[in-house]
Amino acid sequence: MALRYLRARRQEGFISVIATFSFLGIGLGVATLIIVMSVMNGFRAELLDRILGLNGHYEVRAPAPDSLVDYDGVIARLADIPDVVRVTPIVEGQVMASGKEASGALVRGISPNQLASLDVLSSNIIDGSLESFGENNSIILGYRLARTLGVNAGDKVKLISANGTPTAFGTMPRVKTYDVAALFDTGMYEYDSGYIYMSLKAAQSYFRLGEGVTALEVFAVDPDKALEIRREIIQAVNIRAFIYDWQQSRASFFNALEVERNVMFLILTLIILVAAFNIISSLIMLVKDKGRDIAILRTMGATRGMIMRVFFISGASIGVIGTLFGFLLGLGFCMNIDKIKGLIEGITGAELFSAEIYFLSHLPAKIDPMEVTTVVIMALVISLLATIYPSWRAARLDPVEALRYE
Repeated sequence: MALRYLRARRQEGFISVIATFSFLGIGLGVATLIIVMSVMNGFRAELLDRILGLNGHYEVRAPAPDSLVDYDGVIARLADIPDVVRVTPIVEGQVMASGKEASGALVRGISPNQLASLDVLSSNIIDGSLESFGENNSIILGYRLARTLGVNAGDKVKLISANGTPTAFGTMPRVKTYDVAALFDTGMYEYDSGYIYMSLKAAQSYFRLGEGVTALEVFAVDPDKALEIRREIIQAVNIRAFIYDWQQSRASFFNALEVERNVMFLILTLIILVAAFNIISSLIMLVKDKGRDIAILRTMGATRGMIMRVFFISGASIGVIGTLFGFLLGLGFCMNIDKIKGLIEGITGAELFSAEIYFLSHLPAKIDPMEVTTVVIMALVISLLATIYPSWRAARLDPVEALRYE
């Protein structure tokens, strides 16, 4: 009987239209929530993997403008911590890079062995090779930066540092020409457009640090375990230095992602709430339209509980089927998101996901089973709650009043 009431006859067409919109609203709300949350999870996971694939989970940095010297003991103590995988000394400095064009860049000095252990970098060489990287006049740089400078692997790039040599006529910028050994493509715009890597000794020589380094990068087994060993890291360093974990060094970035994620969840939940109000309105209209039927059923012996169950099942059917539709639509979209993105871009000719804005060169999606379960349960609960009041009104209808004017 409940399903029969959902099938519209000619005079009940408007009620059926409202029920259809309720079904679509709940389905699209669930699908949108699953898609958006999965994309934001994928976005965060991709950024985390790539950022922490190139940068340590902890950074031990000397107070500016000093450098860390005699750091071998610190490295040995840090390496003894069980969850620490490796410790990498690095040299960093800002330069102006000049080829056919010029652009600012960040130079990172790192030993060839440590560079090879950075899979995000070493496994994404798209031009040239790392064979000559250890030489003093050899560098590798991001392919977007190379495109800006107008150079390729095998060309030369001039690096200019503002921290030059003091003279009687002022400070002279430090200038040196390097060979481009290789170009890398990490998939992150920030690194591909602004990073230059050279050997640790070459960087120490260029920035005139002697045997010192600007920082030590500590890599742990995984990001979560890295946060658990902070006290051990501090005790192991035991020198005058600043210690940052990956959340502190990128705090504003990851906090912004988390806030955006929570706000999007709340905003998109309103779609499901609007659809739930549509269920309420369609059921109230259905109860009013079926007043004579309810009265006849009551006079034939139907209890209030039976009447309430009829309309409860009618409303719940819209919510359950709509939620199932949204669940399947959301999962299907997430699993084929790059194909759908390419299809839309091909049709419209517009770039939907700009690497310059979103830092990644593709659209990621990571489905979290717990979040999907939460969305589905929330949609079902809202849909079921929306049917209670109209069903209660139907059960409370007085058969005498309903039949008085029939």
